[in-house]
Amino acid sequence: MEKVWNLKKRGDQNEIKHLSVALNVNMVIAKLLVQRGIKTFNEAKAFFRPRLSDLHDPFLMKDMGKAVERLEKAIANQEKILIYGDYDVDGTTSVALMYTFLKSRFQHIEYYIPDRYSEGYGISPKSIDYSVDNGFSLVIALDCGIKAVEKIANAKERGLDFIICDHHNPDDEVPPAVAVLDPKQSDCKYPYKDLSGCGVGFKFLQAYCQKNNIEQEEVHDLLDLVVVSIASDIVPLTGENRVLSYYGLKKLNSNPGIGLQTIINFAGLNGNEITISDIVFKIGPRLNASGRIEHGKKSVQILVSNDEDKSDLLGEEIDSFNEIRKTLDRDITQDALDTIEENEELKNMNSTVLYNRDWHKGVVGIVASRITEQYYRPTVILTESNGQATGSARSVGDFDLYEAIGKCSDLLESYGGHMYAAGLTMKIENIPEFRKRFEEIVTEQITDLQQTQTIEVDAKIPLSEITPRFFRILKQFAPFGPHNMTPIFVTEDVFDAGTSRLVGKNQEHLKLDLVEPDVNSGIFPGIAFNQSDKFDLITSGLPFDVCYSIAENEYRGKTNLQLYIRDIKKRDIF
Repeated sequence: MEKVWNLKKRGDQNEIKHLSVALNVNMVIAKLLVQRGIKTFNEAKAFFRPRLSDLHDPFLMKDMGKAVERLEKAIANQEKILIYGDYDVDGTTSVALMYTFLKSRFQHIEYYIPDRYSEGYGISPKSIDYSVDNGFSLVIALDCGIKAVEKIANAKERGLDFIICDHHNPDDEVPPAVAVLDPKQSDCKYPYKDLSGCGVGFKFLQAYCQKNNIEQEEVHDLLDLVVVSIASDIVPLTGENRVLSYYGLKKLNSNPGIGLQTIINFAGLNGNEITISDIVFKIGPRLNASGRIEHGKKSVQILVSNDEDKSDLLGEEIDSFNEIRKTLDRDITQDALDTIEENEELKNMNSTVLYNRDWHKGVVGIVASRITEQYYRPTVILTESNGQATGSARSVGDFDLYEAIGKCSDLLESYGGHMYAAGLTMKIENIPEFRKRFEEIVTEQITDLQQTQTIEVDAKIPLSEITPRFFRILKQFAPFGPHNMTPIFVTEDVFDAGTSRLVGKNQEHLKLDLVEPDVNSGIFPGIAFNQSDKFDLITSGLPFDVCYSIAENEYRGKTNLQLYIRDIKKRDIF
């Protein structure tokens, strides 16, 4: 599929020039900073040198005082407290964070993770029954609860109090909990709105420590859990999330909790410098696998473990869940691709809606993402659960998937999500009509640009500008993630040095050696994964343009800079 390179235009030239002089860096580095909203020396200093002291006062969050007061009362009166969270990474790390901190000073505490298949997402009626029947008087709900108005009202009538720590968008009415901590509430004045669910739980504990004269280091010691939640939940790596991630990665790399160290070992990351990308692709999927294949409680068990032997046994089990998950993911994705390729009508649609009663509910979200990557159009993948069709949807570009699904709400039993991803449930007999109407809505609203894969390019630079000093400064932009992605550059008019070649088991990758004409800056190595189709262009002797990020590559004990090639095109792109 042809990709469009979109060169970002953000950044006033005067601002870039002034920042370049103030920081004594080149114009490209200054431009990258301005693109990220950093325009002064002090803002750049805070960006490059995050400090925990830069975190906002947690009591700025609406209801924080009420939440701390209710927790203090529960501890003073020896009430039973239940820590409740969703079965995904954000939910399980949130529960592990809260449970680990409170368990060290309070014994009447348990945690509860709903079953993905029998209870579903959010606050479940079964969990309320469990809490009441077992004498709990306070539930701290993390990464969920903001929309559970009726369920929490019912719990309140039965004498069960809730403190909600959520980060999802609320509806017009919020649940009648003792306290609702969610910076996305319209009347919440908290300065930073994009915390993860675990991040909101962290702010709650930060406030509790502040009120009770407990050293903040106790909760800072749990930042390895917070960074895993931030990375896995794909929240913006800006503001407080950047500070929390920066110090969370330090903890994860130097002295992680026993359970996370076990996951790191099974992920093959021991001895490596762990990055946000490692969490997203290696740590997070393992923690998610428990809830997908068996039960999310297993992930909490390992995250709160203080016994290495028990942690190793749990780690082995969780790793086996991940292998099962990968097999299901691969097989169901291939089945879905075959279904589309064998049906001309499905192939030529502007959307994809597929249903198969035998597909595993735990991986339909992953499969929806894979199919979206392949065909680059809004995608809904459904399977059967409890007699209904249920599944996940994924969007492309800035197409508002949630709004499109909402226009089919009369066909649905329930739905939720946001612009880019959603979950939905409907009667099985409604699938054909939903597919028809969803396709009509997408066809009417989606633009050609939204259906085209776009690479956001930060700057055009010559290869000669890529020096060790340039890369050292570039590394300080990390941790990378949404709203602070790894910088991507374009260099035009480059040539093959004559030694580029196909590599890989099936010769599917390109190992490049690039030179610039009339520039004595040497040969720049690069790797282009799964781009063997560009080999003829590279070796034609004609100039071409490359789009890439810059990374370090270690080979035979020596570390060099390498271009990670995102795309290759003939000349005259811009």
